[in-house]
Amino acid sequence: MFSSFGRIFAPKFASECSSVPRSNVDPMSSIQSHREPLLRLKAKLKCLSLSLSSLSSPSLSKPLGSLNLFKMTSLLPNPDLITKPLVFKLCSSPSPWRLFSLTKLTRNSSSLPLVALSSLSATAAKPARWREKQELAESDSISLLNERIRRDLGKRETAKGPAMDSEEADKYIQMVKEQQERGLQKLKGVRQGTEASAGGFSYKVDPYTLLSGDYVVHKKVGIGRFVGIKFDVPKDSSEPLEYVFIEYADGMAKLPLKQASRLLYRYNLPNETKRPRTLSRLSDTSVWERRKTKGKVAIQKMVVDLMELYLHRLRQKRYPYPKNPIMADFASQFPYNATPDQQQAFLDVDKDLTERETPMDRLICGDVGFGKTEVALRAIFCVVSAGKQAMVLAPTIVLAKQHYDVISQRFSLYPQIKVGLLSRFQTKAEKEEYLEMIKDGHLNIIVGTHSLLGSRVVYSNLGLLVVDEEQRFGVKQKEKIASFKTSVDVLTLSATPIPRTLYLALTGFRDASLISTPPPERIPIKTHLSSFRKEKVIEAIKNELDRGGQVFYVLPRIKGLEEVMDFLEEAFPDIDIAMAHGKQYSKQLEETMERFAQGKIKILICTNIVESGLDIQNANTIIIQDVQQFGLAQLYQLRGRVGRADKEAHAYLFYPDKSLLSDQALERLSALEECRELGQGFQLAERDMGIRGFGTIFGEQQTGDVGNVGIDLFFEMLFESLSKVEELRIFSVPYNLVKIDININPRLPSEYVNNLENPMEIINEAEKAAEKDMWSLMQFTENLRRQYGKEPYSMEIILKKLYVRRMAADLGVNRIYAAGKMVVMKTNMSKKVFNLITDSMTCDVYRSSLIYEGDQIMAELLLELPREQLLNWMFHCLSELHASLPALIKY
Repeated sequence: MFSSFGRIFAPKFASECSSVPRSNVDPMSSIQSHREPLLRLKAKLKCLSLSLSSLSSPSLSKPLGSLNLFKMTSLLPNPDLITKPLVFKLCSSPSPWRLFSLTKLTRNSSSLPLVALSSLSATAAKPARWREKQELAESDSISLLNERIRRDLGKRETAKGPAMDSEEADKYIQMVKEQQERGLQKLKGVRQGTEASAGGFSYKVDPYTLLSGDYVVHKKVGIGRFVGIKFDVPKDSSEPLEYVFIEYADGMAKLPLKQASRLLYRYNLPNETKRPRTLSRLSDTSVWERRKTKGKVAIQKMVVDLMELYLHRLRQKRYPYPKNPIMADFASQFPYNATPDQQQAFLDVDKDLTERETPMDRLICGDVGFGKTEVALRAIFCVVSAGKQAMVLAPTIVLAKQHYDVISQRFSLYPQIKVGLLSRFQTKAEKEEYLEMIKDGHLNIIVGTHSLLGSRVVYSNLGLLVVDEEQRFGVKQKEKIASFKTSVDVLTLSATPIPRTLYLALTGFRDASLISTPPPERIPIKTHLSSFRKEKVIEAIKNELDRGGQVFYVLPRIKGLEEVMDFLEEAFPDIDIAMAHGKQYSKQLEETMERFAQGKIKILICTNIVESGLDIQNANTIIIQDVQQFGLAQLYQLRGRVGRADKEAHAYLFYPDKSLLSDQALERLSALEECRELGQGFQLAERDMGIRGFGTIFGEQQTGDVGNVGIDLFFEMLFESLSKVEELRIFSVPYNLVKIDININPRLPSEYVNNLENPMEIINEAEKAAEKDMWSLMQFTENLRRQYGKEPYSMEIILKKLYVRRMAADLGVNRIYAAGKMVVMKTNMSKKVFNLITDSMTCDVYRSSLIYEGDQIMAELLLELPREQLLNWMFHCLSELHASLPALIKY
């Protein structure tokens, strides 16, 4: 009865609605400001309903005028007047007339057959076409959700094996927790002992160590600029006390010295600059709280990523390698005495390979020249002697060639073990021959650059992957390397020192061996920092040549190499000098580096192409010109090219006239001058390298989140998160146990049904995909749209219901129901998990409406919504909640 009445009067009602003048309604920025225009609009609708009531059928049980706004609109062919949640619409400040516009009145009714729609007048059909165009122009909510799912879960899902059940996860989490507890206990000892300053970061800053102008972070207020420490008399005392004065964007704050010691951190960033984007405001700490929350959520996501990768790797199985008696003979060829750290690294790798049934994924961290390569050589020998292949991956061909030479020399006593180098220097025929040998298993050890990761390289029986300086590879290469970690043993070498505190805190999440003690014969490098003068350069080179050594001369750009070449040829006419840079022909570059390694070239003028890994024992002087254009980390690596023998090495760092430098360059130069006395190495550069080490473990993309709070507070938050990771665990519920108490059963239009090959089978497939996991449901939806185009509204409702149920299952919600304006979700979620989720929600509307009580999450809506609008609200709200899942352990 109602639907036939709606069909008769829909055009009249639509035209009346469309005649409501827009000029009577102003745009509004809050819910309160919507009230008056909505009341005016409701009055017009009521007048219209009264006029219609005179035409209504006598069989109607109650007069139309007494129906409320939503019951009135339910008489129309389209029950879905608002395609998005009403609460969301009101808060996003549309004009109220848009909520009831004509375009919304032409939706296909779930209660009407398709033929009924064809009888609608042209008045309704024209806006329908306009609506379809508008929908195509805007991404629908399901597409937006799918896009986020693909972004958050794509890489992880494709790399995953079968799902892990809760009992299995408990076992592995307990193993991780026990290991991590041991690491944190060591960490506490280190923090209390003398190693606290040498091992890494000292988090809270001693105010006496601050200089005027230094940037600091107050845990509760935010980022400010340190002014000084002065005595002042407090109001309730006559005794003067020491206060720390800090400048903020809107004024000066003073803190008692004791309080400052507990709450202040030094502000540092990974990109070596000391300046924050803005200072915080004393009068409004909400911006700072948001920045801190963003940092906290980013940290939690990183910790969870580490945890999940570790858990899934524990599930992979392979037989342990046999202990080989001839390993002792191979180890005895090492010409040096191993340091204690090196000895521990040997033991760690040996246990990984011969005692564990899970593939190794170990990071060997150590300074340049501290003996990481020997650790890799012994791992290679263990794997190759068991009949498997080993791949050694280097970021540059120069470094790959050096690894090839070292490996060939060490394995020369074992003729049955074949070593090959795959590089762009080879001819096509040579490459094809090598590829065939790799495929047939005739090459045991393969050395090369990222070309080894290509699809044309097929391994016969790969057992070990050794990666040198993984952070220098591109994104695609890193993804390929990650794919190996589930099937073969992986050993990663990094010359990036990681702070000891970070290393200990990560025990249990990341297998890492830290080589922090230098070889006993290693003599500290003497560093000389001064303005550039040709006389100083000539004297430095002459001193090195007089003792039979070689010299690196490094510039930041290719452009200046020729000029330096002319200058040095004039100063040293009888000395062999050569240039090396990345734009040279491959053969030319290889020959130059080969001749320098052999000692035929005495001075090598180059760019930072020599930054990584080169081991030239006879080169013990490095000259770096225009030092202000290099990063601290680059200088640290370049400086490590010398001092690898028992001779005293020298690093000369030259800068131009200070009057020509920018403020930023001067800032960097002052930082260099602070660490002129190096002792064990650049203190400041080691700090910067520690930050890069953070990138090595967590991924470079994560370092951007540090800027919100600064490194020191970031690391304190990180350690806190690491120690409490098991508290942020969410338990999903089986999909078939989730109940959505909302009675919606839309009918598909006959045209769409006729277009589907097997409608019932497709609906069943959708249900099965939703039951499996969110990734499967997303793929089903995308495949459906590719094959049949964008679904009609009734099918969209069916899909949204599946998405709501799937998201509820993932979030541990087993029932959702509405009682008047209240929406209730029964859940097994803890209060801590709920707080983290709501903290990370981007939409204020949903965040402010949700409250947690007992085992329920509740939200009070502004209006009691019709069923389809209620489903829409649930979809959007759960999408917001579901977006936080990457920050939670999900077993």
